[in-house]
Amino acid sequence: MIAAALAVPGDINTVTGGYIYDRRLLAELRAAGRDMQLVALPDSFPFPSPQEMDAAMRALQALPATCPVIIDGLAFGALDPLQVGLIKAPIVALVHHPLALESGLPQDVQDHLWRTERDNLRHAEQILVPSPHTRAILTERYDVDAARIHVALPGIDLLAPDTPVAPESPPLILSVGILHPRKGHDVLIDALARIADLEWRAEIVGNPWEKGHSDALEDRIRQAGLSGRINLAGRVSDQVLETLYQRASIFALATRYEGYGIVFNEALVHGLPIVSCRTGAVPDTVPRSAGLLVARDDPRAFALALRRLLTDHTLRDDMGKAARLAGGRLSSWAETARIAGLALDQAAGRA
Repeated sequence: MIAAALAVPGDINTVTGGYIYDRRLLAELRAAGRDMQLVALPDSFPFPSPQEMDAAMRALQALPATCPVIIDGLAFGALDPLQVGLIKAPIVALVHHPLALESGLPQDVQDHLWRTERDNLRHAEQILVPSPHTRAILTERYDVDAARIHVALPGIDLLAPDTPVAPESPPLILSVGILHPRKGHDVLIDALARIADLEWRAEIVGNPWEKGHSDALEDRIRQAGLSGRINLAGRVSDQVLETLYQRASIFALATRYEGYGIVFNEALVHGLPIVSCRTGAVPDTVPRSAGLLVARDDPRAFALALRRLLTDHTLRDDMGKAARLAGGRLSSWAETARIAGLALDQAAGRA
């Protein structure tokens, strides 16, 4: 097998969907017999200092022409296009979702990231994306030839047959996503305030990501008078998260955009009906039989969907069964790595 590399900004063990994807991809490529080198880039991407940009470019330009490299999109889309053209190694760009689509960016920053990512994609021999939606975005808005794009869906680890299921009473509403404005936890809190007349409790699990956002969410919970019912759990261990999935009755994520959304796979495998938003790749990821999708940034509609599942036990049970069936049909991380390996081989061959 070809010696290859995976370049990732920061710590690959960071707990976000994108880093989980990178981590599992690296492990499965190695398990398949590939000699994979991990290249650590500065953790400040997509907004590095000039010194950090130089360090990243030195690391990437040091790779030989015989070593194809997968470059994570959090860095790739923000690299200096002129310097990217000097990378000798054949490039496979891994685009979780285009950087310019991140929530809350000023217009000038969006425009800058759109230009750099578009220009850098022209230097990529092959491109990996986690969903058909992201492929469509790249072909329609970034002028990428669809023939260079490989859709490598995130894999999933199926549950053991004897995994316990013990839904709490009152029902537990579980939300999992980094504490960042794009995940829409503020919308979820506002929606929960609208159904305070019903019995439920909620756990919001996610790695603190944007400075001050956790405090803003805590203030929102207090102002809604829901401090005793909504727990902003932050980052938790895998064991604690697994227990929460087993005890939950509903999975809810009021996301503003997803390039895929690994957490939806986790909810499906655990047989949880889903409430989320019609945005990005969510409609392609959440089967209609297993979830209720509403417009993004609409707390009223989100609250109505939650109310339906909390009050209609038959609907909740039916959607839970459909979720579990859909979860059982999801592909493995080995399949994700197989597609990535094909992209590496084609990149090396084309170069």
